[in-house]
Amino acid sequence: MKINIEGLEFSYNGHPTLKNMNVKVNKGEFLSIIGPNGSGKTTFLKCMNNILKPKEGTIYIDNRNLEDLHRKDIAKQVGYIPQAERGTFPSSVFDTVLMGRKPHMNWMPGAKDLEVVSEVMDLLELNDIAMKNINELSGGQRQKVIIARALAQQPEVLLLDEPTSSLDLKHQLEVLDITKKQALSGVSVIMTVHDLNLAARYSDKIIMMKEGEIFHGGGIEILTPENIEPVYEVSVDVLNKSDQIWILPKAINK
Repeated sequence: MKINIEGLEFSYNGHPTLKNMNVKVNKGEFLSIIGPNGSGKTTFLKCMNNILKPKEGTIYIDNRNLEDLHRKDIAKQVGYIPQAERGTFPSSVFDTVLMGRKPHMNWMPGAKDLEVVSEVMDLLELNDIAMKNINELSGGQRQKVIIARALAQQPEVLLLDEPTSSLDLKHQLEVLDITKKQALSGVSVIMTVHDLNLAARYSDKIIMMKEGEIFHGGGIEILTPENIEPVYEVSVDVLNKSDQIWILPKAINK
């Protein structure tokens, strides 16, 4: 599914948070959005999911204006995984994943809904904890369940806000491997992430944000000291080893 964002702007209490954002994402592309805290990354994703209404600009999904789509239609096409979501009420893993079918269901889940949930549970290896309370899970397990819920929507666009922020190294790779497979299957993925090395490892495209604006965009080749240092105010070395880029921070610029 092709995404085209033109002139997107957003303000909180009159303070500009996003300024003239122009972004294109093709079907099956994995786009990472990087930048320091407060640069507008989360706000951008919330505009993409129609949680926030932009002040200016237009978001097109397959040439359809997002503003013209019913909330239920958006939910059928766009899966959103918020940052560090915590369980707030008792619900089993199975029932939580089944919630992802809500945009497709009538009053009760049908055979198709149960089939999709079963497939997603298998994909993320959640069957052993299917009846566990989500509030009793580890951070890594809970994150996999939230991703499973989004995948149960069968979205064509997947939005992830810092999906690895509270995970250990194993679960970071596990979650992003699953996400990358979704992109390879044709899902358009947009992810905000702080870890530049993870962005370099998984992304087809990268957008660097600073103070609500796109500082630079392109492939992983934009991850250079000349681009990273003015955005993060940190000196870095960038190494290329075995066709993989590695970013090593050196010192804070003063």
